[in-house]
Order: sequence, then structure tokens, then C-alpha cells
Amino acid sequence: MSIRLDKQVAIVTGAGQGLGRSHAVALAARGARVVVNDLGHNTVVDEIVEAGGTALANTADVADWQQVKEMVNQAMDAWGRVDILVNNAGILRDKSFLKMPMEDFQRVVDVHLIGSANCARAVWEIMREQAYGRIVFTSSSSGLYGNFGQANYGAAKMAMVGLMNTLHLEGAKYNIRVNCLAPVAGTAMTDGLLPEPVFRLLTPESVSHGVVFLCSEQAPSRVVLAAGGGSFAVYKGFETPGVCLHGDELNAEGVAAAWSEICDENGMREIKAGFEQSEKFARQGAAASGIDLGS
Repeated sequence: MSIRLDKQVAIVTGAGQGLGRSHAVALAARGARVVVNDLGHNTVVDEIVEAGGTALANTADVADWQQVKEMVNQAMDAWGRVDILVNNAGILRDKSFLKMPMEDFQRVVDVHLIGSANCARAVWEIMREQAYGRIVFTSSSSGLYGNFGQANYGAAKMAMVGLMNTLHLEGAKYNIRVNCLAPVAGTAMTDGLLPEPVFRLLTPESVSHGVVFLCSEQAPSRVVLAAGGGSFAVYKGFETPGVCLHGDELNAEGVAAAWSEICDENGMREIKAGFEQSEKFARQGAAASGIDLGS
């Protein structure tokens, strides 16, 4: 299976360096025409063109809705469609939560979450009308698992998963596939945080192979792909079967008494939509109360 993206149009945010640059170059190498978005001056467009690809530069601040709309209009004016959106733009404002100014919390959320939502919203109608789209949000292990000093970043990155889950459901019948990338790579954002041999091993290019797949016709949807140094894995959110308390047991003491059973992982399964949890709890409650809900 050869993955080609000929005649497709991709927007990659934060693509002036690091992971974004690598994603843009990789998509262009597969035939995509790429809008290279970055706040500062970048040489990525020249790099793509010199390699025989097609690209345009854009300097929109993704947290600014009007600038995002203008970026999408630039792609439409040039090429008439948008097939791929890779939300990569991001910043860090690391501090422990007690020492973190709320302005730093707000700015990180604005860039990562609001910026990603702005970009997705700006291309959503286009993708619906053309009955095709591939959107990649960038999550992080800091969001999935937590990381000291990154309450703002972690909150924004876990929000990517929630946004993906809902847009997957809303976009499915329009052939819009929505996924998350949770990358680890040696970039300017991680320089000094990783030992030098590890930094060299975790190349951005090794991650971008996964992005190309998530942007392809064969892409899955509603997947969190973790990637780094040539390793790839999928993060999933599972829920234990739990217990249903009723009668005299339905109180805080009952929750405490049943805690081990509530946490028991035997029989746990992946919940793929919010209503599945509601249905599970309704059926457990009905069974405990002797109510037949039918099949």
C-alpha cells in the first residue's frame, strides 16, 4: 500500500520548525499542497518548493478567529479545497500551579485548545461539503497522564481528546476522520529537557510518518496515536464495569465500602461515546431494581 496525497490541500499550523516543519515537509513529499502556518518568518515553503513540492506561507495567530478564517480563505483561493488540517501550533508557559499566573494558563489554552478549535471550525463546512476531510489534533502525554509544572499545557492537551471524540461522531457520515497525535520529539520545546542521546533519537521525522498515515485516505478515526523515535502506540480510555449501589448502600459510606470493586479492572471495556456510559449505568440500575429495559 502506497500512500499518496496528490492534489490534496493541507494546512499545518506551527510549521516553521520542529514537528510542524517535519509534518509539512512529509505531506508535501507525498504530493499534498501545503499551507505552512507559523507566526514568525520561516524557510519551510522554500524547502518544500526546492524539493519539487507546492506550498504557501501563512502567519496567522491560530488563537485569532479572523486570522484563521483568512488563512483558510488563502488555501481556498489558491487551490479550491482543504482536505487535511494538522493542528500543531503550541507554546509552553511552564510553572507549578501555585506560581502560575492565570494569564499564562489562559494563553496556553487559547493557543492549543481555542486555536485548534478555530482551525477545525474554519475548515469544517468545507470538508462536509466535499464529503472528505482529515483532521489531526496534537495531544500530549502531559495531558493523557500529567506532568509536573504543566497544568495549563496538560489541561489543553487532554481537551484535544474531548474535541476529537465529538468531532469524530459529527463528521463520520461526511467522511471526516478526526484523530489525535501524542508525540515525543527532540525539538526547540524539549531542548534541554532530554539527555542529548535521547534528544537525537527522538527525531521529528520519525513522528511525521504517523501523521501522514492519519492524513491518508486509509486513516482511522477517533484514535490517539502516540509516537516517538520510531515507536507507535495507541492510547485508549477504558472504564471498569463498576458496581450499582441501591437502597441502604446508596450513600458515601457505600461508595467507600465498594471502592475495591469499583476499581476492579476485570471485564473493563473501551467506552466509545458518552451515551454508552449512560446506557451502562441505566442498565446496571435497572437490573439492581428489578426493572426490565428490554434488549
